[in-house]
Amino acid sequence: MLKSTPMYDLAIIGGGPAGVAAGVYAARKQLKTIFIAESIGGQSTDSVEIQNWIGTEKISGLDLAKSLESHLKAYAGTFVEIKTGTRANKVTKIDGGFSIQTSSQTYEAKAVLIATGGSRRKLDIPGAAEFENKGVTYCASCDGPMFGGQDVVVVGGGNAGFESAAQLLAYCKSVTLVHRSADFTRADAATVQAVMAHPNMKALTNTEPTEVKGGPFVKSVVVKNTQTGETTELAVTGIFVEIGMVSATTLVEGLVDMDEWGRVKVDGKSQRSSVLGIWSAGDCSDGLYHQNNIAAGDAVKALEDIYFYVKAN
Repeated sequence: MLKSTPMYDLAIIGGGPAGVAAGVYAARKQLKTIFIAESIGGQSTDSVEIQNWIGTEKISGLDLAKSLESHLKAYAGTFVEIKTGTRANKVTKIDGGFSIQTSSQTYEAKAVLIATGGSRRKLDIPGAAEFENKGVTYCASCDGPMFGGQDVVVVGGGNAGFESAAQLLAYCKSVTLVHRSADFTRADAATVQAVMAHPNMKALTNTEPTEVKGGPFVKSVVVKNTQTGETTELAVTGIFVEIGMVSATTLVEGLVDMDEWGRVKVDGKSQRSSVLGIWSAGDCSDGLYHQNNIAAGDAVKALEDIYFYVKAN
């Protein structure tokens, strides 16, 4: 039988920039908080160098994770109880709040912030795993500037793919977008038109990558035309993958409204979900853009709203 604890003001679930920002603000606002995370750092832990974390010129993903954890612990005090190495499995509505079930214990809180993030859908072809962080990357805004003056490929023809291409065109020699479909119906027409108008941009439709080659870093990617079967080897040093996210939101599945990608639908003004008492921030929410700075800001926005909610209930 799972142990239960007295009711907290707030449960923060997730240890990325959103969760940590929320934890720091919860401590400063003296909300009795349980902070539940498998680890601290988020997706960027794998990044070799992050250049867009505001206030820090450049930092490795591992150092960012250490910095986040240090900041949280410095402010936690008696208000934020940190439970790392713990996975929250399910959130349930109860009288006066919510029950958060983990593998070893059940916690109760008046309010819940879902900041569980997600994971990038990985490129599943030979060489992709071998060259991850050696030319294969899943974050143009994090890693793009390191490929200045080089030829790169973007895999994925949705909005994320074209937004990444737009960023890369600012400093890369050329950008080739590889898309498995015949058209770009999952991207905004205006964005597609603007990006494709750039002289250093081109797109290959009905095309998919089949192999990444190189040593010790990426040197090329083999692509195949899905209609003719013809293969071509593109000489590139960077492969930016934008083929979707896998949101870590099963713990609130059936409880709150989600979009077609399993992200929690929120009110952009407050980060409130469809259920009173539950907020969401970061990659697991349905915000238009997802970056570390945005995740942290959205979590702070949520905490401002949560504070008044808790004090009024």
